[in-house]
Amino acid sequence: MSRPAHHPDRLAGSSSPYLLQHANNPVHWYPWGEEAFAAAAAENKPVFLSIGYTTCHWCHVMAHESFEDDAVAALLNDRFIAIKVDREERPDIDQIYMAVCQMMTGAGGWPLTIVMSPDKRPFFAATYIPREARFGRSGMLELLPKLADAWAGERDKIEATASAVIEALSKGTRLESGDDLSAADLSLAAAHYRERFDARNGGFGSKPKFPSPHQLIFLLRQYYRTGDGTLLEMVESTLTGMRHGGLFDQVGFGFHRYSTDEFWLVPHFEKMLYDQAMLLMAYTETYQATGKPAYQKTAEEIITYLSRDMTSPEGMFYSAEDADSEGEEGKFYLWRMDELKHLLTPDEVDFLGAHLNLREGGNFVDEATGRQSATNILHLTGVLTDEQHQQWKPVREQLLAHRANRVRPELDDKVLTDWNGLMIAALAQAGLAFNNSAYIRMAEKATSALLAKMRQNDGRLLHRYRQGQAGIDGHLDDYAFLVWALLNLYEATFDIDLLGIAVDLTETAVEHFWDADQGGFYFTANDGEPLLIRNKDFYDGAIPSGNSVSAMNLLRLSHITGQAEYARKATAIGRLVAGQVAQAPSSFTYLLCAVAFEVGPQFEVVLAGHRESEDMSGMLAALRQSYHPQKVVLFRPEDNPAPLAELAPFTARQAAVDGKATAYVCHNHACEAPAIGTDEMLAALDRSQVASP
Repeated sequence: MSRPAHHPDRLAGSSSPYLLQHANNPVHWYPWGEEAFAAAAAENKPVFLSIGYTTCHWCHVMAHESFEDDAVAALLNDRFIAIKVDREERPDIDQIYMAVCQMMTGAGGWPLTIVMSPDKRPFFAATYIPREARFGRSGMLELLPKLADAWAGERDKIEATASAVIEALSKGTRLESGDDLSAADLSLAAAHYRERFDARNGGFGSKPKFPSPHQLIFLLRQYYRTGDGTLLEMVESTLTGMRHGGLFDQVGFGFHRYSTDEFWLVPHFEKMLYDQAMLLMAYTETYQATGKPAYQKTAEEIITYLSRDMTSPEGMFYSAEDADSEGEEGKFYLWRMDELKHLLTPDEVDFLGAHLNLREGGNFVDEATGRQSATNILHLTGVLTDEQHQQWKPVREQLLAHRANRVRPELDDKVLTDWNGLMIAALAQAGLAFNNSAYIRMAEKATSALLAKMRQNDGRLLHRYRQGQAGIDGHLDDYAFLVWALLNLYEATFDIDLLGIAVDLTETAVEHFWDADQGGFYFTANDGEPLLIRNKDFYDGAIPSGNSVSAMNLLRLSHITGQAEYARKATAIGRLVAGQVAQAPSSFTYLLCAVAFEVGPQFEVVLAGHRESEDMSGMLAALRQSYHPQKVVLFRPEDNPAPLAELAPFTARQAAVDGKATAYVCHNHACEAPAIGTDEMLAALDRSQVASP
């Protein structure tokens, strides 16, 4: 079947910046959909599926080497149907075929390459493939003809491989419930981190090192529960190492994706919204636990970056910034010595040399080649004094202004419901912890826009918004992360409507995602697009899984509403993965945060009185300043208690005593006498922690 030389129209109408990057390739790409698979069936061709994302460095490399190459394109166009998928738009597709790749090759990553039959059954998997064979790695020019020939002449072998893959995938979805997760599992996970902790540099294991903030949040919660100071030391060492290293953009703020070395010095340069959100939570919570200003400062710097570079006109948040600019990874962030000498005074250059590791011959070593370049990545060599901070501030601002004239990395300006949920949750927590109403207003504005754009009339969520158009049915993470955001924002504002929406979204998620037979939430809805399998995701990777976040949400809602069924569902999630938690606790650390919440110390606080009164303001300030992470807080306004009582019936009788601000504190399902005033409330909280296991 003859085709014109290019088919830019197939991807040109996409809302995905990643697909648009490939719209003018000589490869005749299809987006995922019926048209592509119908063409594969009609032409009896295998499907070449390529999955990546906008800020993926090796996706760019493979694109330039192969997908922009006429010889490779000719092979793909002649003997395959080629499909491009943005993993961030379609994580449901990505999850399944990444599991296939890990099963078939023992590894995974992006770009993800899958070759499969027209009925979506995979028989080959790989990640990055070079154009030509090198160093024992097959190249596209050799591999594509072999795969096409196998499809034409060895269909029985291909069918056997595909059937084996499908059977293995299906087995992986069949989980048997175990025992309830308990305090013993929390101790096991903490011991695991002690064994892997890098006492010299912070973090866990060797290179590469990923931030994994939910792991640090788990260690903070375990420190809170047990008083074990070594856990806090691990958290502080890691957060300090990351903040001082090249992982942090010392000039423009915000964190890069991960460190290629064990020292946090040389990053993979893309910046992801979800990393900013989760790290904002970790720094905020560590500030709450320690009171140290350095953690608040870093949290505020993340928000500065977010508001400057990652916020849409509607107030929602963009997805990512690329690692590359002008075809070179990290170029936007690196500095030549001659450039700095021209820009700064000799004293300022000396300051950078002494405190930010500036070197005449450059300090940056390219990860791919291992070669020392003539450029520098700025990173702190130690803690700056107050005086040194004052010296550094104008220099940093000058560098930032100069850097703004460079070619920026590409911005992935799509808005994702799940990642925005994470950031709203983090902003609400930071606004509360730092008593910063501007951060809470940012969270409120993003929430209003997200609900207006991404929540349909029937209450269902959409996943992606870009340039005025929303689309793609919401996945579990969209519901779970947005409910997390709503619960955090309720505690920051006591807007009862937010709590009502959180309950409604939870009920919708239960209706469409919950497995009534085994328990746990599927990643896709019961009326969604049929894929190879209906997957359940429990693994806490770069971000927590939808099941882990849902477990925490359900527990919080159980204590907020008094509905025990929510807690039963959370327990069922833990039981499903109890065996896996015992084998690899670090893979389930946010789920273990939910376990810690229920093991205790855990309590509900209902504040009754007038919001603007002086004594109520004192209570709220005391709650904000104290570190009690395993609590829910409700506000019962004296002038209109009915809306809260409708959602949380037990609050109906919890009125202010003698018109004074009153706290009703319950811990581990037992309630104290009403506490009048801040001192009595804090005493009740302290008693609850002592009384808990």
